[in-house]
Amino acid sequence: MLDYCTLEVAMTVCGGVWKLSIIKYLFGGTLRFGELNRVMPDITPRMLTRQLRDLEEDGLVRRTVYQEIPPRVEYSLTEIGMSLRGLVGQLEEWGNYYREQVRSTVPDSSAA
Repeated sequence: MLDYCTLEVAMTVCGGVWKLSIIKYLFGGTLRFGELNRVMPDITPRMLTRQLRDLEEDGLVRRTVYQEIPPRVEYSLTEIGMSLRGLVGQLEEWGNYYREQVRSTVPDSSAA
């Protein structure tokens, strides 16, 4: 993968519907699976598991398992994951800009 265009590398690692959202929530600190699932109610547990595994494999998320009964698993960002803070902030700003632009150009259907 590292031999590809750098934009392709970034899209492979961060692309998808949920990965950047997961990262955004982990900027606030370590979270358990259930906590992530609660703050992201539209993602299925199966998809959350898959996305977390991908992020862990790519070195952005750290998974810590505590040998307790019942076992406790926590997710946090690695240094590489934390390096995305500026990019995620810029994408969030652009998303707000885009939403406002679309709202101002699409006619209000409730006015009809």
